[in-house]
Amino acid sequence: MQRGCPFHPPEPYAQLRKEQPFARVRLWDGTSPYLVTNFDDIKLILSHQDFSAQAINPAYPHVFEGRMAADLADRSFLRLDNPEHDRLRRMVTKEFTVKKVNALRPMIQQNVDRLLENYSKLPQGSDFVEHVAAPLPTEIITYMLGVPYGDHEVFHRATKIQFGTKSTPADVRASIKELFDYLDQLITAKAANPQDDVISRLVQEQLEPGHVDRETLINIIRLLLSAGHQTTQAMTAMGVLTLLQHPDQLALIKADPEMVPHAVEELLRYTTPLHIGARRVALADVDVNGHLVKKGEGVICSTPAANRDEQLFPNPDQFDVTRNASRHVAFGYGIHQCLGQVLARAELQIVYSSVFNRFPKLRLAIPFEQLRFRHEMFVYGVHELPLAWD
Repeated sequence: MQRGCPFHPPEPYAQLRKEQPFARVRLWDGTSPYLVTNFDDIKLILSHQDFSAQAINPAYPHVFEGRMAADLADRSFLRLDNPEHDRLRRMVTKEFTVKKVNALRPMIQQNVDRLLENYSKLPQGSDFVEHVAAPLPTEIITYMLGVPYGDHEVFHRATKIQFGTKSTPADVRASIKELFDYLDQLITAKAANPQDDVISRLVQEQLEPGHVDRETLINIIRLLLSAGHQTTQAMTAMGVLTLLQHPDQLALIKADPEMVPHAVEELLRYTTPLHIGARRVALADVDVNGHLVKKGEGVICSTPAANRDEQLFPNPDQFDVTRNASRHVAFGYGIHQCLGQVLARAELQIVYSSVFNRFPKLRLAIPFEQLRFRHEMFVYGVHELPLAWD
């Protein structure tokens, strides 16, 4: 469903939340899962053991044909239920703890400073996405994983195809194979010459002792690589744009830098990047706050709609950095909640603090109406963000 205002979920969602929080929707393949728009209902579904995340279930809602090919090829813990989900996820949880991420903050700051310095030397109107928002999370996640940054075009290209709503199944399968072959070769190289990085540790501690097979490990790395740059890239650019379009709120965080973490949470609530939401299948009849979802029925949990639920967030369509937005579900909820959310928060806090200090006169270089938004992508945002700073 197309958005009206680029900052808001589709307009009918608010009405659905009030009048029909479980609404049948028709997908491309003729199936009719529920679209769920209420915050409390979505939290219950995403934390309930009888709602499955397994895409191989025949009733799983594949929102477009190309994405179905990507969903069915995914053997990471993202598409698994417990106990296997937890077993595989624990293999990488220690790499994304608060302690680990805090140790990375100086390096993240150095990368941000370098990218902004390089950006300042470009002509006015240069694309912030291309020169800052895209390379930053890519540099960080490739450093952590041990993937050569020089190969970033391989997974950038694959991610664009796999997250594009217009991609054909054949295109998706070809891109998955390309990335799979690349990561397979990288694992072989790490086994022969391990380094101080996540992939090397996974090879030594999980693959070689036989705790995980090679295909599953490749899928886990593929998940970390794609999730580690795609959503943060989108949020970096959308956050800067949102603040520029709300100068009163930008003034508040400039006056009090301690407000930046609060602003990050409000930005995540307000511009939730995964604008399609989380999808599940009922494994049994489940009463969801008075609504019966029957065994075998699919549900699409609209996290952007949940983050605009006025029962939790008064005046939800108002962007307010003083709001306590910490209960948002931009990172999902339950056992599948985003593994890298601590890292994403750190990157966003640092980049938002730095960019407006480095460029106090930052502004859009083109009319807002000329911006191209990523309506056709699984992860929402802007394609380009031309800015001026003099």
